[in-house]
Amino acid sequence: MRKTVISFAILALSACCALMAAAQDTLFVCADHQSGINPTTCNLHNNHDDVIYNVGVIMNAGNSELAPYFISSNVGGTITQQYSALATASIHRLMNHGSRFSWGAGVEAWGGYASSAGYQRYAGNDKFEVQKQHPARVWLQQAYVQAKYRSIFAVAGQAYKTSPILKGSLSSGDLVWSTNARPPVGLRAGFIDFQNIPFTKGWVQIQGEFGYFREMDDKWLENHYNYYNYFITTGKWLHYKSLHLRSNPHQPVVFTIGAQSACQFGGTADYYIDGKLDRTVKMDANAKAFFRTFIAGSGGNSAGDSFVEGNHLGTWDIALDYKLPNYGTLRAYTQWLWEDGSGIGKMNGFDGLWGLEFRQDPYNYVSGAVIEYIDFTNQSGPIHWTPNDHEGTPITSHSSGADDYYNNYIYSGYQSRGMSIGSPFVKSPLYNQDGYMRYRDNVLRGFHAAIEGWFTTEWYYRLQGSYRKAWGTPIIPRAGSADDFSMMVQANYHTHKGWAFQAQFAIDRGSLYGNNWGAVLGISYSGSFKFKK
Repeated sequence: MRKTVISFAILALSACCALMAAAQDTLFVCADHQSGINPTTCNLHNNHDDVIYNVGVIMNAGNSELAPYFISSNVGGTITQQYSALATASIHRLMNHGSRFSWGAGVEAWGGYASSAGYQRYAGNDKFEVQKQHPARVWLQQAYVQAKYRSIFAVAGQAYKTSPILKGSLSSGDLVWSTNARPPVGLRAGFIDFQNIPFTKGWVQIQGEFGYFREMDDKWLENHYNYYNYFITTGKWLHYKSLHLRSNPHQPVVFTIGAQSACQFGGTADYYIDGKLDRTVKMDANAKAFFRTFIAGSGGNSAGDSFVEGNHLGTWDIALDYKLPNYGTLRAYTQWLWEDGSGIGKMNGFDGLWGLEFRQDPYNYVSGAVIEYIDFTNQSGPIHWTPNDHEGTPITSHSSGADDYYNNYIYSGYQSRGMSIGSPFVKSPLYNQDGYMRYRDNVLRGFHAAIEGWFTTEWYYRLQGSYRKAWGTPIIPRAGSADDFSMMVQANYHTHKGWAFQAQFAIDRGSLYGNNWGAVLGISYSGSFKFKK
């Protein structure tokens, strides 16, 4: 019931404000996905050029078949292997936010060599074989068109989406929709940034959007799955929506509160037992299913979704900003993750992401710093319990316990091509080289810290570090625990003529990821020009 109320509230408020909001436009910031050669590319239109482009080459090497945590995380799934030599090119036509109607488009392509990693696959007669798998030699990372009218935008295609709460360059990652996985293909629409709510005189603003997507990772799953136990789900859809309210941003103290919700639905699940196909379950992806995912309605006739349509998860988001006198902004924020009604009602204890962030203008020695605490150890209790399981109980819909974050009984984890769509702080299924396509260590807690700045207007640096300890999952706990310490240092040199050079070094230490090291080198050229009608 709570999910239905939230969905209807998002729909009603969005419709109301879409009709009544004034034509108040703000800059639609370029995607901050840190793929990484030149973090200032998106600022090249300061001379009023509306087309920006970037070409580059990026190489990495390490001592493990898969890249260390900080090299592979929050880069859109572009760098995941031990070795790679990749060329990348992108061009984006930006929307004009000074006009009532405007449009934009963009393409980003990657290609080159990436090494293979071995994944186990059942070969019959109780034997397994190792099959080498590598990313596609050429792929589209982004390809989209977008348009705006007044304060409303729509994007069609494959495009990055930034977090409404967290900063991509420093944070460990949004719990619902981070920049860790390759963007899906679909359509989304909503408000461009926060917009004034009528009759509040600017004291309350609203931001919201929704969309439907295809993850397009069926071949990746089929190539990496072990075909021995559990299941593989292909052909699935993804729905996303969000709603956030903010107080007057021109005041010294700014409060933001809201929610995000995502849902995997549709698709076909093939269940295997001891290497043999046991059964196939097909979920609905018709018009009713699209509607029921939006309002979190009953699964109806869908064989895999008897309670609600699809695999739902989301967060409650809260942030408080304080503008320091003449010295940047201090932000405290939290995201409370939920997987079902018990989590929505915050019956999962201290679970979530808790952070403190400092920001000031670029080109300072310290332009930003973040420290975060992530805790996923409660998960609404260790035992899944539904009162209706016991005859005679008056409550028929409440359930709690064993939320099993990012896992689901019929979907192959909340991931795309092995990378977590949510927080990369949870070890992604990509690293399961035994071909198990689910999360193994989502009961965890740990810390993440990062700092960035500019020594001069040419030299940029970033440092990141994290520590975590994991105890398996609520369904399959570890006998003990596994831990990890990861660290990364990055330096970029930018010329005033568009050239940029990047160097990055990262390590993992511990039993969760192993003892790994990796390095990245890159060079790129960026520029801009005026689009002629």
